Amino acid sequence: MASPERAVDGRAPQLFMPSRQSALKFFFVCMSRGALRKAVRACVGMVIRHFFFAQYKGALLKNVPVVNVGHPLDEEIPFLPHKAGVYLDFVAFWIRAASFLDCACAKRSEAADFIVSIGLLYKTAAEVYAVCFSTTDRPRRVGRLRFALIHAFDPHLMCVPSLHVMLAIRTYTAFAGVVRARGEGELYAPQAEELRRGALAIVESTLYVKQHSVNCVAAAMYAMTRFDPPLFAEEEAEAFVTDLFTDNTLPPSVAARMREHVLSLYRRFLAEGELSANWTEPLLAFLEERKK
Repeated sequence: MASPERAVDGRAPQLFMPSRQSALKFFFVCMSRGALRKAVRACVGMVIRHFFFAQYKGALLKNVPVVNVGHPLDEEIPFLPHKAGVYLDFVAFWIRAASFLDCACAKRSEAADFIVSIGLLYKTAAEVYAVCFSTTDRPRRVGRLRFALIHAFDPHLMCVPSLHVMLAIRTYTAFAGVVRARGEGELYAPQAEELRRGALAIVESTLYVKQHSVNCVAAAMYAMTRFDPPLFAEEEAEAFVTDLFTDNTLPPSVAARMREHVLSLYRRFLAEGELSANWTEPLLAFLEERKK
């Protein structure tokens, strides 16, 4: 994987990190290369069809039921407007990871495959959204441009499963999967850890800016286990939850109860999913419960 100019003495240079990639620059790289351009077209097409078009159509026609998926524990999580930047970074986050893969991998197809998989997440989550929309309580008026953008472009009807959480998890697990498959997991361990920490921060931000509930996090984790079991197995999911909210922003007791609830609900979905004909059944059953 590592090219001579990227590796020194068998180690990946610490400065060569995903966070140093330019999402904008990589977009132009994609437009200049056939395989990447094709992958971007496929990804964008799925995002428009299964997220923007489906959500705005549902909001306009009101032809899909909507349920609130909030949990009392959400009220104990403080509203932190300054986390909006982290929340909004989720697209640039996975694009930077794709750029890194493109630079570091001998097989350029690995970056293209990753980009297509991002679009497939939207298509997968839409299997739930097509049956039932979900929302949470969020501040209606916030005097910040970033929140104006969030509220303007997001009707807030697709919370279970959370695509923010799914995309964050996919980014770090897909990268780790690529480097492991090439036998260079140790070489790129710093980069993999940076992406994992970035994913944790994005997941936390969804709760801090009141765009999602702890229930949405558990549902998204379950969706990712079913989407790619080898990359996000139950053991990895448990380790991921263990590292959420460990920076003392939340009172330790609140953080502990949050992690306990997310993990418990995730395990419930997983157990129910093993007995279901379709992966969506546990989530749709949960949404049906919320209608009552």
